[in-house]
Amino acid sequence: MKNTLLVKNVLHDGRKTNILVEGNRFRNMAAPEETVADKVIDAQGKAILPPFFNTHTHAAMSLLRGYADDMPLFKWLSEYIWPFENKMTSHDIYEGSKLAVREMIKSGSVFFNDMYFDLEETVRAVDESGMRAALGVTFVESHSKSQQEDKLQMLRHWNDPTGGRIQLTVAPHAIYTVSDELFRKCAETAHEMNLKLHVHLSETAKEVEDCVREHGMTPVRYLDSLGVLGPNVIAAHVVHVDREEMDILAERGVTISHCPCSNMKLASGVFKAKQLIEAGCKITIGTDGDSSNNNQDMREEMKFAALLAKMSSGDPETLPADEAFRWATAAGAEAFDIDSGVIAQGKLADFILVDLNDERMRPCHHLVSNWVYSADTSAIDKVVCDGKVIYEK
Repeated sequence: MKNTLLVKNVLHDGRKTNILVEGNRFRNMAAPEETVADKVIDAQGKAILPPFFNTHTHAAMSLLRGYADDMPLFKWLSEYIWPFENKMTSHDIYEGSKLAVREMIKSGSVFFNDMYFDLEETVRAVDESGMRAALGVTFVESHSKSQQEDKLQMLRHWNDPTGGRIQLTVAPHAIYTVSDELFRKCAETAHEMNLKLHVHLSETAKEVEDCVREHGMTPVRYLDSLGVLGPNVIAAHVVHVDREEMDILAERGVTISHCPCSNMKLASGVFKAKQLIEAGCKITIGTDGDSSNNNQDMREEMKFAALLAKMSSGDPETLPADEAFRWATAAGAEAFDIDSGVIAQGKLADFILVDLNDERMRPCHHLVSNWVYSADTSAIDKVVCDGKVIYEK
């Protein structure tokens, strides 16, 4: 018999109800009062909401939080981050991933899309945590930890120890760290194995200028010329793009991971939210790593995304609360083919319970607006992933 969880007296879609979870899916969104379950949560005074899906980060870089702040991206990477990473052991990566995982769970995330090294260590941290993840087999040709053939073999012999909570991705770091030959190889492998391809793209003006000088075209056009772009691609940042490139991304079905805090902290540029929305691009939200954000708080990221979109467009109607919330939740789940991100019968039972008595949630004229603009993560009472409670306040 499947394990059952009953969430009683919870606010859902504006009304109080009882929700029954059977196994790892929502079974009944209006369960009778007399329903018997293995575990019962009295959620009086709480609202049920979808959790966050963080579509771009580097979990183990939690160990570099505050290490090299307030400098441009390429100086930050070449003079500080990469030399530090070269000294990190497998145990360091495990401990860094564990720290990031705890931070993400406590702030309402049940999933993250990671790009880092010593993948087995992050797998171990995720397995122990109970959350979901897409973990990148990462390629950086100039990096000491990038062993190409070994990594491709790992993809072909992968066995998920969690029984379905972890998926692997192919993760060529960026156009300035991966050759065209390796990019093609990564794209072919991802296509052949039906995997996502995760890449940094058009993050800085320097990246664009260098690409034009070396290849005679901008990064989006360059990857498109290599046959890399497609509906399996998750492209992080996408700050410096013109309208034709936006159309290419939309036509190819590429998913963008918008990282507003990292972009602002590194002064990478301003994400063109209004134009990308108008072009029909798929957009999600990521935190980036703790070394450039400096946290994994997706609720904070969601608010910054909404405010930055309004400020940059000069239009207060750009990216309203409901859409920013969707980017941070359902859109992220959809991007990774996870049957979650909404609270509905038959969907995977991933959710958070938010305390409506928290001072930042009162009064509650509009629940989602409060969650996007007003609250902080101290209002989170419980986090449930795959039908199991993985955090209780």
